[in-house]
Amino acid sequence: MNDKQIKALKIFDEIKLSGVIYTARDQAHKRLVEAINSGKKLPIDLKGAIIYYCGPTAAPKGKVIGSCGPTTSNRMDKFTPVLLKAGLKVMIGKGGRSKEVIAAIKKYKAVYLLAYAGCGALINKYIKKAKVAAYKDLGPEAIFRLEVKDFPLIVGIDSQGRNIYD
Repeated sequence: MNDKQIKALKIFDEIKLSGVIYTARDQAHKRLVEAINSGKKLPIDLKGAIIYYCGPTAAPKGKVIGSCGPTTSNRMDKFTPVLLKAGLKVMIGKGGRSKEVIAAIKKYKAVYLLAYAGCGALINKYIKKAKVAAYKDLGPEAIFRLEVKDFPLIVGIDSQGRNIYD
């Protein structure tokens, strides 16, 4: 998503996202922030990136990926402002975000999208390719590079800081 597309999004908008997204949960976020803080090269490019708060399960036979529903987003809140400053533009998850994250979303002109919770086994039909991109040792919490097509999402917090939960 580019800046113009992000700016056009408003809370409650329903979208279908196609393109490359990365999964990352708590431990991957911690490692990314540690790398940023110590000046190390990141294993993925955060500039304009989309991160989905998800830890997918192993792919059943004949599938690209297993269940891959969203995890609770506020668990990543302590890491999010640093990642937004580093170029992250879109986050996908479920649930509300802290005031600090909302302020950072507004400051860095990012957006927070909501994935349908409780539908992890169905969401995999929107994922066309999946491979580990970083931190393989974390298992399902590794960073996966996913290619998605028409992934249904709702704008939860727009780039102006408007919040669906308000």
